[in-house]
Amino acid sequence: MRRTFRQLAAVKPSAYLEPNTPTGLTGLNTHPSPRSALLYLYSRTLDKLGEFPESSLYRQSAEAVTKHRLSIVKSVVPEGLEAWRESAKKIVEAHPESFVAEDNVDGKVVSLIGKMTKEKHGGSVFVTSKPEAVPGADDEWDGEAAIKGGVEMGAYMKYETGGQKITLPEEPILTAEQVGEVENRIGAGLIEEVIQVAAGELKLAHVLLESKAWEDLVEKPAEGQWDYFKRNSVSPQN
Repeated sequence: MRRTFRQLAAVKPSAYLEPNTPTGLTGLNTHPSPRSALLYLYSRTLDKLGEFPESSLYRQSAEAVTKHRLSIVKSVVPEGLEAWRESAKKIVEAHPESFVAEDNVDGKVVSLIGKMTKEKHGGSVFVTSKPEAVPGADDEWDGEAAIKGGVEMGAYMKYETGGQKITLPEEPILTAEQVGEVENRIGAGLIEEVIQVAAGELKLAHVLLESKAWEDLVEKPAEGQWDYFKRNSVSPQN
């Protein structure tokens, strides 16, 4: 059904999906770089989950799902990716003054005038820049800023006034057929929906980690407080 929505939204068939055009779902436009966004989100989520105790059932289940989906995304590679990655890497190395090295930004957007942030998550290097504010996007959540960029050795290039502009080569994108393959293998709707879910999972992991949800309650429940909700094998008496 979701694939039908996207096809109906397209004016004419194309080998590539046009960025920022309607997907057929209200308020959800075609993502310009879905593969990179998912690699970034899943890698950060796994880093965050790695801070949970190994005994945490949430960590165990979330890690399994995230690693599975990450492997799917990694297996679908756009043409020319390796050549682009090498070219982008050389530019980054040639202009170290334009980047700030961070092993882990821990949910904080690092913003320096005219500069970007180089992050490492899950063994991969990502170059990110401060995302543009989206009014109302985080009104009900006061933690990590919404992710609107961040790609493997690339970025949505946004620069603040007064900074040196370093231009990276345009990142190769997935074909429409490759996007469809990822969507079918993950089985959770359009890839844009998958990105939204991935961003939500990262936020959830952040909140649960901050609250240490695996620890015992500070105030112990009164004896018998939850007995009402227990399954009782004894038949009620009439």
